[in-house]
Amino acid sequence: MDNPCRPWWRNAVEEANEEILAIDKMVEAIEPLDEETTKIRGLITGFESCYHEADKEVERIIKAIGCGQCPEESNERPPQRKKELEDCHRILSRWCEDTAVKNIDSEFGGVSAEKLLSYIGKASPLKVWQVERIVDKVRAALEPSRPYHMMVFDLGEYGEPGAHPVGEHYKDEAEFLQQTKEIIIHDTVDGQEAKVSLAMAIDMVAPCNWDFVGGIVTLLKAIGGELHPERPYVCHSRNLKLSPLYDRLKAISNTLGVFWKQGETRKPIDSNILTLLGESTPVKRWLAASLGTTIRLQLEASSDCWLTFC
Repeated sequence: MDNPCRPWWRNAVEEANEEILAIDKMVEAIEPLDEETTKIRGLITGFESCYHEADKEVERIIKAIGCGQCPEESNERPPQRKKELEDCHRILSRWCEDTAVKNIDSEFGGVSAEKLLSYIGKASPLKVWQVERIVDKVRAALEPSRPYHMMVFDLGEYGEPGAHPVGEHYKDEAEFLQQTKEIIIHDTVDGQEAKVSLAMAIDMVAPCNWDFVGGIVTLLKAIGGELHPERPYVCHSRNLKLSPLYDRLKAISNTLGVFWKQGETRKPIDSNILTLLGESTPVKRWLAASLGTTIRLQLEASSDCWLTFC
């Protein structure tokens, strides 16, 4: 790698191009960075366009840039998403305990428990084991002290190698693990034919993703034998272009570009964002450039890595 990026670009790109280098050069004029500026840059490094409230999160960061004050952090999930996680865990864990269970008075993201469980089809020990892995993933989101164990390969938050041997946790269930790896979901990524193993798809399901409900439905249907879903599977940045927030984030990125480049554009912008940013300063321009470019790079990232993910 000729020009590795500074660590604060890890959620956007690995190698620095001319634009990244130019933005990084901007920081030289404002160093040393004060504590609040450093914290705001940290928020940008943690931003992901696939987040289900990405529009709200980016506006929160923009307000921080405008006032120069980092907002208070909260470890609480948005109430609606927390409820979806709890409902999903309740319904699926009940089924794992008793596959003949009926009349569960609950729903998950607008899907009744009865319909959700119908996707699984006739129960079998393998299916129970696979649904248990989904339950584990959801429980880990609700109880961080009970981590999920990856089935295919372990990854860190930004795709770096994980710290745990893959499959070690399932050494006594090796046959179920292998069968789950061999089940292949055939769908599309940005319109191109793609495939992902059921094991990988479960590993990659993200409780904070914009299509978490749809992803769980796809997984349960795959467990039930439906391996050519009408709706492409979504996880992390996979099929990000389908996100209902895609155009909104693009407009925000365009607006941030206008602010830091101090120019004009024919692309859609949001004048309210410019109001939130306020008067231009070197620090604001650097932070706006960092945020706007991060969003654009995430939205425009190549989808090739997702085409064969088994």
